[in-house]
Amino acid sequence: QVQLVESGGGLVQPGGSLRLSCSASRKILKLYILNWYRQAPGKQRQEVATITSAGTGLYAGAAHYDESVRGRFTISGLNAQNTAFLQMNSLTFDDTGVYLCNVKTATDDYWGQGTQVTVSS
Repeated sequence: QVQLVESGGGLVQPGGSLRLSCSASRKILKLYILNWYRQAPGKQRQEVATITSAGTGLYAGAAHYDESVRGRFTISGLNAQNTAFLQMNSLTFDDTGVYLCNVKTATDDYWGQGTQVTVSS
């Protein structure tokens, strides 16, 4: 089993930045896809960014973003400290929500508890 813990959320003004972290309890040896989801009040959970683990293959290390965050958010995969990041710049009110980290392998599906991001003036 792998536990994921998100951190880095908080209250920020529009136009501000935050860097979210997703720490895994141990190294994930399998190829994985790491996703960040946003759960906004009254809305469906939305996938905002995803990245495949480095390795062989056409899509190794490839990152993809929802249109709403493209150009503002940057995702990174798990580093040597088993931590991934989501750098969020130029935040808007619509970015408010709980951000959850998810790691999928061929056989497992891990979720963190989420970290709250509130964009408010």
